[in-house]
Amino acid sequence: MFKKRAMTVLTAVLALSVAAGCSGANSNSNSAGSADSAGGTSVAGKKEKVELSLWLTPQWKGVMDATEDGADYDSFFLYAADKFKKQYDKYDVKVNVQVVAGDQRDELLNVNLNGGTPPDMFFESVFAMGDYVHRGALAPLTDIVDDAARKDIAQGYWDNVTFGKDVYFYPFAHNPGTLAYNADMFRAAGLDSFIGGENEIRTWTLDEYNQILETLKTKLPKEKYANAYPMALYALNNQGDTWNLAYLRMFGNKFFDDKNNLAVDDASGIQAAEWLKKVYDSGYSNPGAESVSSNDANAMFQNQQLGISFTNAVLYNNAKADMKAGKSPSFDMRLANIPSASGKPLAFTYVVGTALFNTGDKARMEASKDFIKFFSTDPELVKASKNSIPVRSSVASEFASQFPLFTAYDANAANMFSFTGNVAGYSELRQVLYPELQAMYTGEKTPAQAVKDYQSKGNAVLEKARESSVIKP
Repeated sequence: MFKKRAMTVLTAVLALSVAAGCSGANSNSNSAGSADSAGGTSVAGKKEKVELSLWLTPQWKGVMDATEDGADYDSFFLYAADKFKKQYDKYDVKVNVQVVAGDQRDELLNVNLNGGTPPDMFFESVFAMGDYVHRGALAPLTDIVDDAARKDIAQGYWDNVTFGKDVYFYPFAHNPGTLAYNADMFRAAGLDSFIGGENEIRTWTLDEYNQILETLKTKLPKEKYANAYPMALYALNNQGDTWNLAYLRMFGNKFFDDKNNLAVDDASGIQAAEWLKKVYDSGYSNPGAESVSSNDANAMFQNQQLGISFTNAVLYNNAKADMKAGKSPSFDMRLANIPSASGKPLAFTYVVGTALFNTGDKARMEASKDFIKFFSTDPELVKASKNSIPVRSSVASEFASQFPLFTAYDANAANMFSFTGNVAGYSELRQVLYPELQAMYTGEKTPAQAVKDYQSKGNAVLEKARESSVIKP
């Protein structure tokens, strides 16, 4: 009886021991799993495994060039991840790269943020991602920016990626906005002296610009350019609003004050709005600006119905490609800066770089920061920014003979301003401007009233956004 009972107890103990052993094994596995989700798997004698996710919207194909075999939108980051893995000694890193459509970016991000599964990194335009900084979704990258990068990348780019006191995006490339003009129209109107070089971003004074508009209006041969207008104005929606924001700075308005409030409603802001209204009322622009979109204006420019329009590096290259392919009329298209009353041109750009999501996972965040710094500073990898426009002067200089406009874009960095001000609520603020411009163009409001109402409504938006922002002015 005792023997039988002892065997029963022993069997139970063994069973418990096995169970405990299994539990221990599972515990290690779960721990490893937890560690994985928390950053990595410890294996004696080996580096911890860390799996990272990087999202991007389509930026360019290939590692260095779209003509490479098998070139795709994720090629660069797959190549960079492989190169990083081979030299990285802290973790055994795997980087999963996912390309998402631009129009699905916010929906996917919000779903994943709400579910606690944001990507570790996102390579995207700062303009599109700034609100995530204010929401506290992104972590600072200031500590991985060194003096060499500060020296090679102009301050204007750093201003675009700095929120409060910290850098939140490591700048890699950019898409500068300028004016584009039809040099053939200029010649036809006798404006030869105002035409810049093929690889120049011409800067006109504001007086010269007004002279150009008047001359295009009065001296452009109608038989050759029927229904053509001097410059583009549009206010149908918020698309292309960056140029409208730049026009409102033409007389020296600083746009945002030190508390991140709109400060447009002063003499310089009203003067700028009056200038826009005068251009419109004088017939120096396309008619119906209140119902014309930026896409409409771009199409009109390509069809030679506008002498001067807006563009950025992507639109400019696409327009050139359309001409070459016979998809649009071919003409001598060149670039100019947005002029100002001070004589200093107004330059802005859309900086593209990488953000780090605040996942709370120490190992993944550490490895992500190391990867971001790696491909944003590696001498070979930074050359891929030539597929867009480099933020690094060293890359712009190296490829200047192949892409002559790089030199002009790089020089323009000295005139750059941060058009968003990196304020909380900028995305919603965009919805406020164009209705006021519409009211101004239709005569429903005077320029002064439109500016006053824009500031009042805009500041209400900004004040509300600041209340929930983690970034304080």
